Amino acid sequence: MKSVAELLAARNSPLCTVSPDASVFEALQILAKHGVGALPVVEGDKLIGVVSERDYTRKIALEGKNSREVRVADIMTREVLVVKPTSRARECMALMSSRRIRHLPVVDGDRLVGMLSIRDILDAIIADQQTTIEQLESYIHS
Repeated sequence: MKSVAELLAARNSPLCTVSPDASVFEALQILAKHGVGALPVVEGDKLIGVVSERDYTRKIALEGKNSREVRVADIMTREVLVVKPTSRARECMALMSSRRIRHLPVVDGDRLVGMLSIRDILDAIIADQQTTIEQLESYIHS
């Protein structure tokens, strides 16, 4: 099973972040531009939260608030679960499943180094299982 560092290295996309002072509308624009569902919220280089489409839906749209007027800091999730680059994909999946979350920031010490989605983890697990199946089939046929 691949490590989180290996999963991040295989990606070609940059790490997108947002400031807590940005409007929710600005965060939505970043989400749409990069085709992601959540953004790490950073102050300087320190992770202070995560804002997601789910946060927008529940805390802005359903409450009839204006996304151009509300700041990211007002709706972000502050208690963020993180993983390390040495964590394994299966550990991440177990954490995501048990905590019912879809995104995990990756930190190395105090430094934010990436963001994983449940899709990243599922793709890694499926690839790992496919490799195992191919190896078993090869063994059986030899």
